Formats: sequence, C-alpha cells, structure tokens
Amino acid sequence: ERQRYPEETVNIAKSAFTGGVVGWVYGGLPAFYQARRAFIEGSQGELFQNRADAVQSAHRAGLRSFIRYGWRWSWRVAAFVTIFNTVSTGLSVYRNKTTIGNFASAGAFTGALFRMHLGLQGLAGGFVFGTAFGIPAGGLLMMMQKLAGETLQEKRNRERRELYEQKLAEWQSRLSVTKILGEMEGNTQEGPETEGARES
Repeated sequence: ERQRYPEETVNIAKSAFTGGVVGWVYGGLPAFYQARRAFIEGSQGELFQNRADAVQSAHRAGLRSFIRYGWRWSWRVAAFVTIFNTVSTGLSVYRNKTTIGNFASAGAFTGALFRMHLGLQGLAGGFVFGTAFGIPAGGLLMMMQKLAGETLQEKRNRERRELYEQKLAEWQSRLSVTKILGEMEGNTQEGPETEGARES
C-alpha cells in the first residue's frame, strides 16, 4: 500500500547482514592470528627475499584463514539470526503484541532446527539452548524498543491509523466533487426546462 517494504522485513534483512558480519569477524579474527602464528613458527628455515616478503607471506596465510573460517561462521550466524528474527517477528505480527514468549519460542525453534541433525538429544539440547538464548535476546530487543519511545506494534498501529485517515480524507474529497458535479448537472438540466416553460 505504501509502495515500500514493511519495516519488519527490512529489519530482518538488516539483522541478517549484521549477523553475517559479526560471525565473519568472530570466526575470522582468531583464525587469522592462529594461521599467522603457525606460519611464522613453521617457516623458520625458509628463505625470503627480505623482511617485507616474510611479513606479506605471513599476512597472506592469515588472510586465507580469515576468509575460510570467517565464511564458515558468517553464514551460520546469519542463518541463525534470520530464522530467529523471522519466527519472532511472525509471532509478534500474528499475535499483534511483542512478548518474551515470542522470542523464547523463536529461540527454541531455531536452536532445535540447528541441532536436529544430532538426533533426539541434539534436538532437545538445541531447544533448551535456543530458549535460554531467546529470553535475554528478546528482553534486550524489547528494552531497546522502549528506549526508542515506540514499539513496532505502536508504530504499525499509528501508520495504519494515518493511512486510514488519509484514505478517508481522499474519499471525502472525491465524494464532495461528486456532489458538486451532481449539483452542476442538476442546474444545467433546470436551465433548459425553465426556458421551455417561459416560451410556452
């Protein structure tokens, strides 16, 4: 209706991107330092043209590990955050209220989904871990919304009300134009009738 994506969808996309970046840094930085240290320790007997060549080789080894292990963490964290936010946002929109229960349910679902391949024990562990993760994450998100001054539901309701009032004003202006046109048409029909009555 507003010719733009809903704010919830935009927030899910933003959180997925942020989760991917955080996951990349979280997985990539330790791998970078470890690979660099391992390269330096393992290349004691190698000959390099100069000190800059040795440093560049160490950095290249670290960068390869940063990209490899950063990517592994990045897509996992992005997928976890996306599924978690999609479920919690879906529950909030469906119930038209934001509660800790929505976030706990989203965390339980996401945790269970990520540990499902480990069997029943993994499923139960993921369910418990996800619930334990979802409650503080949901509390933090709700607190941030309160500090912003307006929750997503309040904003959505306000925007719906404003859109309704705008459409009502447009409808009333169209109705008034229709009334004016009707009166003008009535006046033009009365004109020939009065002239005919005068002639007779």
